[in-house]
Amino acid sequence: MNVQIVFLVLVTILPASILCQSDADTWYKGGNFYQIYPRSFKDNNNDGIGDLKGITSKLEYLKEIGIDGVWLSPIYKSPMKDFGYDISDFTQIQPEYGTMKDFEALAAKCKRLGIRLILDFVPNHTSDQHEWFIKSVNKEPGYENFFYWHPGKVNATTGERSPPSNWLSSFRYSAWEWNEKRKQYYLHQFTIEQPDLNYREPAVVAKMKEVLVYWLDKGVSGFRVDTIPSLFEVAPDENGNIPDEPPSGKCNDPDDPCYLSHIYTYDQNETYGIVYEWRELLEDYRKQHGGDQLILMTEAYSELPYILRYYGDGKLNGSQIPFNFHLLRNTNKTSDVFEFKRLIEEFLGGVPAGSEANWVLGNHDQKRLASRLGEQRVDLFNILLKTLPGISITYQGEEIGMTDVIISWEDSVDPPACNSNETTYYAVSRDPARTPFQWDDSRNAGFNWFKKPWLPISTNYKCVNVKTQRAQPRSHLNNYKRLIKLRKEASLGNASYESALFGEIYTYKRQSGSVKPIVVALNFGKTWETINLSAKYNLPEALKVVVASIESQYTEGQIVNGTRLTVPNDIGLVLTTL
Repeated sequence: MNVQIVFLVLVTILPASILCQSDADTWYKGGNFYQIYPRSFKDNNNDGIGDLKGITSKLEYLKEIGIDGVWLSPIYKSPMKDFGYDISDFTQIQPEYGTMKDFEALAAKCKRLGIRLILDFVPNHTSDQHEWFIKSVNKEPGYENFFYWHPGKVNATTGERSPPSNWLSSFRYSAWEWNEKRKQYYLHQFTIEQPDLNYREPAVVAKMKEVLVYWLDKGVSGFRVDTIPSLFEVAPDENGNIPDEPPSGKCNDPDDPCYLSHIYTYDQNETYGIVYEWRELLEDYRKQHGGDQLILMTEAYSELPYILRYYGDGKLNGSQIPFNFHLLRNTNKTSDVFEFKRLIEEFLGGVPAGSEANWVLGNHDQKRLASRLGEQRVDLFNILLKTLPGISITYQGEEIGMTDVIISWEDSVDPPACNSNETTYYAVSRDPARTPFQWDDSRNAGFNWFKKPWLPISTNYKCVNVKTQRAQPRSHLNNYKRLIKLRKEASLGNASYESALFGEIYTYKRQSGSVKPIVVALNFGKTWETINLSAKYNLPEALKVVVASIESQYTEGQIVNGTRLTVPNDIGLVLTTL
């Protein structure tokens, strides 16, 4: 096949020291992290809702596929208005998930298996049922300013009171709610039942540090910090006024958060200082108690410069893993290879010296990888995720290619969907990506025995499940396992990186010290292309396939000609020398 070959070359050399996963200081570097959405992972007591005992029963699976650290979406006591992100007690377990004894058993088993346990930390807000909010409503001493309160605006002519600004909730409508007892508005950037904490109040900062220490004492290895950009909002001026946010021009619905540019409610400078304080707390705790490095993973759907600031400011350390949503936010099924390569290398180029890049392609808030980027590209993107420099984070089920589930309006439970309408709800609903994990081909996909799950099971569970894919040598799951095994053996987390484009095929070479080089070829185009990979990377003609997309004609261990390598569209290949 004759094709036009185009070379665009960029070389980025990263530290080539050999990765040591057991090192207490660097265990997370190049690590493989896995997100569990507890409500949907495994239902042990058959009530339709996943639980801690269910997670504990499946830890061997995580060990089997090579996971280094697992982080749990919230398991704290909650009224469940936002499925655990509305917390009524930061130091208690939500009863439907189990007990503190169950959590301690989970933590102990994680430790035995060498899997680090990371908890979701939700510092922006509490539930309106939290005792802190109740005390603040009542203006009890010490709690008067725990939350962001404001008397609002009063019309001089009519005497009518209105919210202090036009700020909008992330879940639609005004971010201000009137409290009749206190006679003031409180800020809620999410549901009405989630009042925002006031981090300009030193007592709030101190209380939340106590929460971190409480769970560190329980044996966790760190925290994933939820919705960190909204931690601070601009303070009222000397006259008590709060500025309106300007229109964004991105949409025409005045109730939709996209209607405004959130310049006063997101990415405020003070936020970074709090993150640096939390990192200092973790380091001080480790100095006092010993053990492995304790980590922060921060969630920010912000522009790249803001994300990179979470690493630290050159003097103070911040988050070791500021979630990299640069790819996730800016790509979809129609994105081309040039965009993927640009976004990847833009992030690599921005990571501070001594820090680790990280890659996130899915989570509980996004459409699933297979549905968002293409079912035929599951292996291609898992290869990308596992062979780039740095840390990889996988959302449960994406290792087997789970897809979004069509959720009816009647079955919808996600707040953004329920705040919408029967016509538009599906576009904003997060329910489709939160459906129960597909363990096997039995009833309810092995999630439980017979009780109706809290969300419907996918109709494809008979084929797309762990049991079936374990038994198939060519499966998404077995490819995922091969990738993590390779990642550890070849120290890919911190190996050198050299890249080139051949038309619409993104290629790169990774090598750490004297370990055999790994070469990756990812065809983002719509046609098959034949390329001379060996010449570009100064490799021998004969190369061996390590991992190949299951839709390809290539198999593990196959010897191929690197000077005339044909790569089908939507296919990923990982090769090495003999």
